[in-house]
Amino acid sequence: MARADKGLLADIVRPFDSFFAFVGEITILLVDALKRIFTSRFEFRETLSQMAFVGVNSVPIVALTGFFSGAVLSLYISTFLLKYGATTFVGATVALSMTREIGPVLAGIMVSARCGSAMAAQIGTMAVTEQIDALKMLSVHPTNYLVVPRVVASILMLPILGLTCMWAGSFGGWLVATNEGVPSGEYLTSINQFTHTSDLLGGLYKTPVFGLIVALVACQQGMRTKNGAVGVGRATTNTVVISMVLVYVTNFLLARLMN
Repeated sequence: MARADKGLLADIVRPFDSFFAFVGEITILLVDALKRIFTSRFEFRETLSQMAFVGVNSVPIVALTGFFSGAVLSLYISTFLLKYGATTFVGATVALSMTREIGPVLAGIMVSARCGSAMAAQIGTMAVTEQIDALKMLSVHPTNYLVVPRVVASILMLPILGLTCMWAGSFGGWLVATNEGVPSGEYLTSINQFTHTSDLLGGLYKTPVFGLIVALVACQQGMRTKNGAVGVGRATTNTVVISMVLVYVTNFLLARLMN
């Protein structure tokens, strides 16, 4: 009976233990990365490589998802507002939705799925094959060589991807709206009338935070990988799930703070 009680208590405590361990590891990694950005040799070549991987190579998939998200949103809004002759608000509704919420969040999610998983798999493979230990033997600190370039690249590239998603979504919304009977000039005038610079900045300021989250989670999960190929797969899955959840939670908190 006592053994069963201990097992039950362990099952209850384990999730909290894992959560606080994760928070502690992420915090230590963040502090170490920030310190080494200013005190250690900066890996420009690796950072540029990661910027190309996170930014340039992600543009097509981010633009595609943004385009169809804006198109679907416009389809429903146009169909509804056409019934009441309120097509003046179609462009503004699509543009505001894309700039303030959908664009930044979609960019963060796509980078998490495409780049975060790849980062975790790469670093995890290095961990299980002892390549990270080899870096230490060569007096190359893993945080400086692996973490800092990915964090910097993600922070710098997410705003660009967010802008891409916003533009693609608004363009997709325009195509669908005009096809549904909304005058093109009315759609564009609505965007110009109701969308302001503050709306654009309100969405863009979230994106560096999303980039930081994705890169930190990927590096943390990758560097703690064990147990060979199984561990690499688990780290990849954990990275995508955790970073996506954190992107959604952070988006809500930032939106609440801004409002």
